[in-house]
Formats: sequence, C-alpha cells, structure tokens
Amino acid sequence: AARNAADQLDGATVVSRFSVSANPDQAMSASEQVILVVNQPFSNHNGGQLAFGPDRMLYAGLGDGGSGGDPQGNGQNKRSLLGKLLRLDVESGVVPYRIPPNNPFVADSTARGEIWALGLRNPWRFSFDRLTGDLYVADVGQNKWEEINFQGASDVGGANYGWNILEGSACYSPGIGCAAPPAYSAPVVSY
Repeated sequence: AARNAADQLDGATVVSRFSVSANPDQAMSASEQVILVVNQPFSNHNGGQLAFGPDRMLYAGLGDGGSGGDPQGNGQNKRSLLGKLLRLDVESGVVPYRIPPNNPFVADSTARGEIWALGLRNPWRFSFDRLTGDLYVADVGQNKWEEINFQGASDVGGANYGWNILEGSACYSPGIGCAAPPAYSAPVVSY
C-alpha cells in the first residue's frame, strides 16, 4: 500500500523496497513497495541501519522509540518492534515479507516473530564480519555507557542486550531491579 503525505511526516520508521533505473545507482521513486512501517512515539531513536546478512535475510535495527530512559519499556517488550534487531525474509515472494521460520520467537505467542535480538536503545550501526559472519552491533547508551554487542555467526538469535535494565553492563533502572534479563548477552565493549 502506498503511504499518504501524513505518513511521510509523522516520524514513523519506514522500510521500503525500490527498483533501480537504467542507472543502477538511482532508484525509481514510483517503484516504492512499503515493507514495514513502525510508528515512533517520540522524535528520537527513530530507525537505524538496514543490512543483508550472510544468510540473505534483511536485518533492521530499530531504536526504542525515544525520549529518555525508554519510558514505554519497548526495549524489553517482545510485543513491540522498537528497541530490537529485526530479521526479515524479503526475497521469498511473500508480500510484504516473510518471517523466517528459524527466527527465535516465531513460536512464542507473547513475542513478535520478526525479532532477532532485543534490549537495544538505539542500534545506529551494525556490521557482519565478511570472513566469519559474526555480527557486531553498536548501541548508544543513555548517559554513561556506550556499548558494542557481539553475536557469533552460529548463534540462533534471541539475545537480550539488556536495555533498559542495564546500560552497558551497569545497572540503569534500580527502581525496576538490575537483574540481568533472560538470554542476556553482555556487551563485548562498554566505554
């Protein structure tokens, strides 16, 4: 479905597919196919990086929806796509996308199947190692800690990087407790 003018200005994160023109460096704007729209509650932490992984799946990093401290608790909410790394199959022919059947939360009725990893604040950049397929995710902290998270190429997804319980490896929300969440994966670097 095409987006209307309001959709383009409301701050939503939009993932779209475009065809290229005769010039392979130029997309044809009229060819847009919207794959995913995620509404943003605040004006920061909107979207992030898109990349195809070695498995040919599309990975999308989404911030927690913004404001300070993740007031809506999106980072730990498996029903929200915000504060997550998503994994989508956009080449299967299913429109707009297919959820890969081996995503970690496909069989979990309390979670969105698109989720590959959770507990992220603002995953603005990530990269797959070209030699090993390992994944590195840079995540912006709130006030004290930035972090880099790691997922080995053989991992099956489902890692929880801790936000907003933890910032880096440190306690962030003493009011809600500081115990590491299930499937917690500590950052490989906090600075």
